[in-house]
Amino acid sequence: MTDHDAATHHGHAAHEHGTHEHAAQGAGSNRTMAVSATLHCLTGCAIGEIAGLMIGTAIGLSTGWTIALAVSLAFLFGYLLSTLPLVKAGLGLGAALSVVFAADTLSIATMEVVDNLVMAVFPGAMEAGLVNPAFWLGMMVALTVAFFAALPVNQYLLQRGKGHALTHHYHHGAAEATGARRFIPSLATPALVAAIVAFLLGGLVVSVAAGTGDEGEDRGGHASMSARP
Repeated sequence: MTDHDAATHHGHAAHEHGTHEHAAQGAGSNRTMAVSATLHCLTGCAIGEIAGLMIGTAIGLSTGWTIALAVSLAFLFGYLLSTLPLVKAGLGLGAALSVVFAADTLSIATMEVVDNLVMAVFPGAMEAGLVNPAFWLGMMVALTVAFFAALPVNQYLLQRGKGHALTHHYHHGAAEATGARRFIPSLATPALVAAIVAFLLGGLVVSVAAGTGDEGEDRGGHASMSARP
């Protein structure tokens, strides 16, 4: 092999290595963005879902009406959390809503179908009161399953330049065009996710404590009645 051939061979090898490395970096970046996008959608859905299920359970709505309320509020808050950053970046409300509807609808719909299906089949979750651990455990399981169900959906959309890729594109474009201060949704998402997790754990702890207290009162009542002559 001549020096020229060796140099050509090394050049091709370096090019192939660089191509594979770039592809690997792109795949890793896509997975990271998909996780961030899914968490962002899950945050809005969780706020609406928890609020809807709490309201429906508290006022004694049927399972069907409770699910309808939870789904409606989940879409409302899911769209809201994606629309606010675009409007703050300088995009008009109508344009922001059209982008968000195109970007988030499939992801939110996937989450809602899976989330409510899990809540419906989780033993006692929909019939339980707010002070019943079954409600809070069901919510935790449902939201976790919904996240993993929506993640491949967001990956698929991002690979085709859709989904949250549209939101990021218009968000950055609007901010650059107007000179507005950029507001990155992903920066707020971890704090919101942490708050939701803390809220769910708090609800579980309170419900367990309430159940323990009720059992103690029942035992005390039975004991006092048995002690009567």
